[in-house]
Amino acid sequence: MKVLIIEDERPASQKLIRLLKETDPGIEVISILRSVEQSVNWFSENQSPELIFMDIQLEDGLCFEIFEKVRIKVPVIFTTAYDEYALKAFKVNSIDYLLKPIDPDELENAIEKFNSVHRTRQDYSKYETAIQQLPHQNKERFLIKIGEHYKSVPTSDVSCFYILERSVFLLTFDGKNYPLDYSLDKIEQLVDLKLFFRINRNFMANYYAIQDMIAYSSNRIKIVLAKWNEKEDVLVSRERMPDFKKWMDR
Repeated sequence: MKVLIIEDERPASQKLIRLLKETDPGIEVISILRSVEQSVNWFSENQSPELIFMDIQLEDGLCFEIFEKVRIKVPVIFTTAYDEYALKAFKVNSIDYLLKPIDPDELENAIEKFNSVHRTRQDYSKYETAIQQLPHQNKERFLIKIGEHYKSVPTSDVSCFYILERSVFLLTFDGKNYPLDYSLDKIEQLVDLKLFFRINRNFMANYYAIQDMIAYSSNRIKIVLAKWNEKEDVLVSRERMPDFKKWMDR
């Protein structure tokens, strides 16, 4: 475990190192910092450790100033002679608050608490990775309510999905428009992205519905779509142009 110590008193930092080694010989102290300024500079230039031990009163101010200047994501165990900052400490990544002189048993409990939290986060990360690696099941059809009736439209029959007046619709290859209860962002997660492409913020087109592509400007393309009768031109947004060209040239 890689640990960073932020402590302005040398005797206190040396004692903490000794107690950490006694608690867990596998702990590696990668650096000892003594001030707010030194800490801010260190975080700007180095990778984050796994755990931070942090005194509250440093050479040039309170440690909370560090959190105001750099983003710290890793857990923190505060070590201090004062208990008045406990509430504030637990608002900034704290998993424990140890009063000086540090009791070895309390330090061991704090390390165990960190290990428990750390393992839980690792397990959750592995779970997320496993979920992301599962085969993506593309949506095969959309169920649509029309008055008192329902209709199921195969995704392969959809020419495009689009937003009009804050509502989402699909257009079929035979020219029929149907409202949907899905957002366009959600649809993008459900359909086959080899077949559909998000042309712009308000439009997603089926590859087989594209009848023509016309240079609209130096970095824009106008799309001519099957059965699209609205007055609005369908333009590929500037930020999506590189991906659109790759999609068309796969």
